[in-house]
Formats: sequence, structure tokens, C-alpha cells
Amino acid sequence: MADNDEWSSDANKAVQISLIQPGPETLKTLSSFHPRFTYPIFGEEERIFGYQGLRINLRFAAHDLYPNVGVSYDSKFKTVGETKATNIEETLKEWLPAYAFDRLSNFKSRLQNDASAKLFQPPGKLVKSYKRVTREYEIWCGELTDPAVQLLLERMQIFVSFFIEAGTPLALDDQEWTLARWRVFFVYEKLSNPPTPTASQYSIVGYSTSYRFLTYQEKSSPFKKPKQTFILPSQSPISVASMPSRARISQFLILPPHQSHSHGTHLYNTMVDTFLADPACTEITVEDPSEAFDDLRDYCDHARLLKDGTLAQIKLETTLDSKMTAKKIGVRVPSSKLLNKPLLETLRRKHKLAPRQFDRLVEIHLLSQIPKHIRNAGTVRLTQRGRASDPHDRAYYYWRLLVKQRIYKKNKDVLMQLDRLERIDKVEEALGEQQGEYERLLRGMAGRE
Repeated sequence: MADNDEWSSDANKAVQISLIQPGPETLKTLSSFHPRFTYPIFGEEERIFGYQGLRINLRFAAHDLYPNVGVSYDSKFKTVGETKATNIEETLKEWLPAYAFDRLSNFKSRLQNDASAKLFQPPGKLVKSYKRVTREYEIWCGELTDPAVQLLLERMQIFVSFFIEAGTPLALDDQEWTLARWRVFFVYEKLSNPPTPTASQYSIVGYSTSYRFLTYQEKSSPFKKPKQTFILPSQSPISVASMPSRARISQFLILPPHQSHSHGTHLYNTMVDTFLADPACTEITVEDPSEAFDDLRDYCDHARLLKDGTLAQIKLETTLDSKMTAKKIGVRVPSSKLLNKPLLETLRRKHKLAPRQFDRLVEIHLLSQIPKHIRNAGTVRLTQRGRASDPHDRAYYYWRLLVKQRIYKKNKDVLMQLDRLERIDKVEEALGEQQGEYERLLRGMAGRE
């Protein structure tokens, strides 16, 4: 019987991803790194059975991501009954195009001798150029109906499973109507001095996808636009891009060698700029963001609203009738008394922010306006509630009240199953956690200034 530990390999360590360029004499490796996850491919335990000294080399041409798979090992387990080594190439066929399994010599020859590589440019159109020190970068945007965009995305789909928690590769064989809803943004470094006369100037840095969710005008919306008249059947094709929609950011990835160098910030801001300039886009949302992406989004959105003066317009009312803050059951302070709701809705729609994201930014901003020593004191200074003589004490009291109301509304169904005192404790606990998160973000924002 096989010793599983002896013949079991850590898939995350066994897989090595390399970005390759041609060199003066032989191929040049720009960067090599390991995946963060392999469970979608090799199972929940992220182990590969049947090998000792296992190495799975996934090589990609740095410009067009032409792939090649190479598997090597020191020893392979000999089949005993129904126990046999994992068929690695068969497992990977679901995740990579068939030509990725060609011989390494053919891959080397293609890259080293491809005279057309110098003519390569990313698919779509150039939407942003920027520099970091002396290095140049570009962001390109294309529609998934473009065969060149599809080809590049097909080759990099495996990165979704390697680096995006619970990420799902896109279905590239879908109907054109569905494909037309997808936009893909590619980040490339543009090399000023390619390694050979025929080598491409471009090297992949990362990418993101976004999806258009068609929207319908609410009858009760005070911001509704004039009705549009459609004649059916249409005398000309109806473009998905021209129809009112929410832009949902789906996959978002900066490859490990390029992380922590502000490329995610440039990519996110470029996507938002694109959506803001699109008259058909009504709102910007994000699909199942990770904690790291949530932070990036908060930093970027806050900086944008701070820079254009939006946040300076948002004030917390602290001079309310003291009767409204009496410590009695049934006494409530409506949030409309604390904030100018019509103004907030106008600002939110102007920036096409989802309601929850805009609420976060408002709460972070209002908290930042309260002196730190008052925030650090917690409830010690709040015994006078809304009647405190210090306006900052009142601001902190009302800020806490505002956030509690939002927490309660969001979790009302669950909270109503608890008795009153337990309900109060749970909301208070959630408020403390929320303020702790905001304090962490504010420290991060200060470090980015």
C-alpha cells in the first residue's frame, strides 16, 4: 500500500508560473511565481498524488500569453490496483487550450523566432498610460466580442482559479448578446528596450473584467429620465453598450510580481473613469469583492471624492432639539435630521456609486472629522448625549447613532428575534467592529497621501 505522504505533493508549491520573453540567444524568464490557490484544479486539499520531486512548469509568453505546460519529477508511483498517480496533463486540459501541451522545444522555437511579436499590441483601445519611476505602463480596454480579446482571455483564464478566491472562468462560447455585455481591461508594461529586435514591447501586468447588468427605470424614482420610445422590431441592431446598465466589476487581478506597486489603483481608477464617461452606465458595483479589493476600492473612491470636493459638502447636523436625544424607549432621531439626504443622493448618483459603498464613504468621512482623542475615548464623553457642550462630542454621538441605525436596518430580521437588551448589545458590538475597520482604513489613507 502506498504511503500517501511519501507520494503526495503540495500543488501550490509544485506549480510554477513563468512569464517568458525571447533573449539574444535563448528564452529569458521575466518573472516566476507560485499560485495562491490550486483547489479548483487539484481538489480541496491542494495535493497531487503519485510523484516525488514534482514540478509543473506553466510558461506564458509575456506579451500574448501563449502557454506551455511542462511536467517533470524524480519518481512516479507505479499503479497498484486502482491506486495510481494523478494524470496531471489530463487534469489541466480543462483549464488550458490544447496547444499548451505541445513540446517545449516548439514553444521555445515559436517565441525565439516569432518575427511578428514586435508588431503585437494589446487588443481593444488604449485608455490610459502612466509611469512608475522610469517604467511605462498602459491600460487597454476591449469587448469580449472581439476575437483578439477572447484569445488572450482564454489563455489567462487559469489565473482566475490560481489567484481569485472562488473565482469562475468566463464562458467564452456564450451567445454574442451575452459576450457583448463583458468588457476586459488589460494592464501592460511597455518596454522601452525589448531584449531582441523582433521581441514585443509589451509584458502583461494584470487584468480585470466588467459586466453590464441592464437596468429598468423605477416608477417612483425622483431622478428618472424622460421616457424613451422604441419601435419594435428595430430597424437597426440594438447595441447592448447603448442600453442603461450597471457596470459590475467581476475579476480583478494584478499578477504577484507587480503587486504593491499601485497598478491596482491605476486599473481601478481607469475602470471607474471609463464607467463615469459612459452615459449608458448608471451605477458601478463589484461582484463578491475580497477584503483586499474592498480596501482598494475604499481608498480609491475616498480619494476621488476628497479631491473633487464632494466630501467637503457632506456635514453632520449636531444642533438638534434635545428632546430628540432623550433616553426613552420609542424616541428616535431620524437620519434625515442628521444628514441632507437629497444632497447625498445627488452626489451618489453623480459618482455612480452603489448605495452601500456611498454610505461607507460618508461614514468614514464623517468619522475623520471628529478629533481622534474623542474617538479614542469611546462612550466615556457621551453621557450628555446630544446635549453635550462640545460640538465634537455631539458629532461623535450622532455619528454612532447614524451607523447604529444603518446596522439595525441591514440586520433587522435577525435582530428582531433577540430580546431588547441582547439586541442593543449586538448592535453596539457591530458598531465597535465597524469603527475599528474605519480607523484602520483612515490610517491607511493617511499613509497613501
